[in-house]
Amino acid sequence: MIEMLFDWLLGGGRELALFVISMVPLIELRGAVPVGIAAGMPWYEVLPICVVGNLLPIPVVLFFAEWLLDVLAKLPLLRDFADRYKRGLNRKKNSITKYARFGLFLFVAIPIPGTGAWSGAAIASLLKMKRGRAFISIALGVITAGLIMSVIASGVLSVFSAI
Repeated sequence: MIEMLFDWLLGGGRELALFVISMVPLIELRGAVPVGIAAGMPWYEVLPICVVGNLLPIPVVLFFAEWLLDVLAKLPLLRDFADRYKRGLNRKKNSITKYARFGLFLFVAIPIPGTGAWSGAAIASLLKMKRGRAFISIALGVITAGLIMSVIASGVLSVFSAI
């Protein structure tokens, strides 16, 4: 699916494709960075594009996440998704609450499934964290995750090219 989206977006250039992919929830920069590096772009070009793309929707999420989840929970087709997502966020919010901003940073920075800028912003919204401080923690987490993904993607590609 990511490859089809990337190919479709290539009409606007690789940079636009990466920018848009990094804005997509659940894929975010964690998916866009490896795609860009696999497409032959150097990490130092990929990383800033993906960081900006990943962070662009976050202020909106910080302001409207709780409201949006409540709206989705009222729609019959999306009720189960919204409920599961909210339960998942509530399970993770204890570890974030314990360490506040540093916990939010770690949550976003560690590139594992279910974490990322969108989920971090949703949790910050549910916890009613100060938006400015939450955004800084999320931004630092996104940059860190981008660096981690750049190292991983570059290393994996170099192993495969050596074979």
